[in-house]
Amino acid sequence: MTTQNDKAARLLELHTAPELLILVNVWDVASALAVASAPACHAIATASAAIAASYGYPDGEHIPRDLMLDMIARITAAVELPVTADLEAGYGDVAETVRRAIAAGVVGANLEDEMRPLDAAVAAVVAARSTAQSEGVSFVINARTDAFLFAAEDADPGDVLADALDRGRAFLDAGADCVFVPGMLDRDTIAALVDAFGGGRLSLLGIPGTPPPAELSALGVARLSYGPFPQRAALSGLGEFATRLLAGSPYPAG
Repeated sequence: MTTQNDKAARLLELHTAPELLILVNVWDVASALAVASAPACHAIATASAAIAASYGYPDGEHIPRDLMLDMIARITAAVELPVTADLEAGYGDVAETVRRAIAAGVVGANLEDEMRPLDAAVAAVVAARSTAQSEGVSFVINARTDAFLFAAEDADPGDVLADALDRGRAFLDAGADCVFVPGMLDRDTIAALVDAFGGGRLSLLGIPGTPPPAELSALGVARLSYGPFPQRAALSGLGEFATRLLAGSPYPAG
């Protein structure tokens, strides 16, 4: 029987393997089972914005923590693969949120810094690592910095990169396994982040303009995920399908 620590070890191994870890984020049991059935799927990642949207809440910790964790627990119970959960900024109590996520079967998590003062953001990573150790789980922490997402339009790109580097290094020193840097990043910026953090320790968000996975793998990126975009693609497809049916088209064969 595969234990929770076996799954945690497997998730960390996927980050440090030569191949890029690609995660198509899910938001409920149906989406998790669909993604898990793909032959090249090796782990499952939840998307907080997508789960919140499925309950009618906007992103940004507006969904009650109990609802978020209940859905995460349902997902972990439905799949055999390692599950990493998007825990936003920890819902006001990082240690308790991580403890409850581990109890739900999760073996890794995203934690956002929301560009809070660095000492507070580092303390959140320390709390997550300490909690995981006390629970006896080799939890994979994907510490996210919003340096690029929150940067002003007229910000100096070098200053933004320096901020992301400072925060990422601090998160790794505090016990994070990987640093998640979402945003529109060019190849030189990605290479600078990998050089600073080390191979297998940078996580990116797949958006239009992101270099292709093969190139990211060659650069030493550990992980590529897609956040709420798989849900948006699925709902767009549903809308188009509904439009055809409501216009009188017959249900397609097959």
